[in-house]
Amino acid sequence: MPLLDVRDLTVEFPTRRGTLRALDRVSFSIESGEILGVVGESGAGKSLTGAAIVGLLERPGRIASGEIRLDGQRIDNLAPEPLRRIRGRRIGTIFQDPLTTLNPLYTIGRQLTETMQTHMRLTDAEARRKAIGWLDRVGIPAAAQRIDAYPHEFSGGQRQRVVIALALCAEPALVIADEPTTALDVSIQAQIITLLKNLTRDHGTAVMLVTHDMGVIAETADRVAVMYAGRIVEIGPVAAVIRQPAHPYTDGLMASIPSLEHRVDRLRQIDGAMPRLDAIPAGCRFHPRCPRVFARCHKEQPELLPAGATNAACWLHANG
Repeated sequence: MPLLDVRDLTVEFPTRRGTLRALDRVSFSIESGEILGVVGESGAGKSLTGAAIVGLLERPGRIASGEIRLDGQRIDNLAPEPLRRIRGRRIGTIFQDPLTTLNPLYTIGRQLTETMQTHMRLTDAEARRKAIGWLDRVGIPAAAQRIDAYPHEFSGGQRQRVVIALALCAEPALVIADEPTTALDVSIQAQIITLLKNLTRDHGTAVMLVTHDMGVIAETADRVAVMYAGRIVEIGPVAAVIRQPAHPYTDGLMASIPSLEHRVDRLRQIDGAMPRLDAIPAGCRFHPRCPRVFARCHKEQPELLPAGATNAACWLHANG
């Protein structure tokens, strides 16, 4: 049984002009000890998927249908209080903006120790020692001295590392990491990537890593899900998706990344733009931008189909 199992997740936003469907029957699973990367353009639904899993959808957004199960237990229909307990202990979250996570009125030491003592039986001394250890692991220099500092006394990159320590300190079974390395320089990115990989290896933690950076995905993830306009268009082992993309959108994404092996004068681009939620085309959502479009793409929406080592939502892989 996978640790996280998401089935046909649909998220809608009611508006005065009608209901907008932001996620449309998204399905995937993550095993214990596995890192699933989720990539796609801004607005594809990556962060929204993570927010739905942890019960932090902004109103009026709501889960319209589907199921989210954590270790076999359904969590999408829980009341706010039991979900809050699961969110702190079983699911850790790393957000892109550390200022939305850290309380400016408390020292980072207090925030770390309170988080751990809420979910684990620890004395004050044990919690403080563990807090210093986590700050050290995420690369805060002189952690024993900095533990009593306030968030404003840290740089932006250091605050993001504190947020990562805050998400991991209760040793959750699942971590939702939303662009965790975006604000960090390359050397600290590598440190955080190593930390996430060690976490999965040493504790069997499952990680959903949301990012637009394919370099981070290639270095970190075991599998990758590619999202486009609220749907997963391809999912499979990271090496297969990068080297032999089966969906034309994934192929376009890969071709738009500079390569160290082959020098080109101009990178390929995907013409057009992702559709707005109130203007989703019939059939395959990617067909207005697809270089390999044919008649069926205009009329029927493909589900994920076997495509070599991956699964791709593309009629090119339909039998007959």
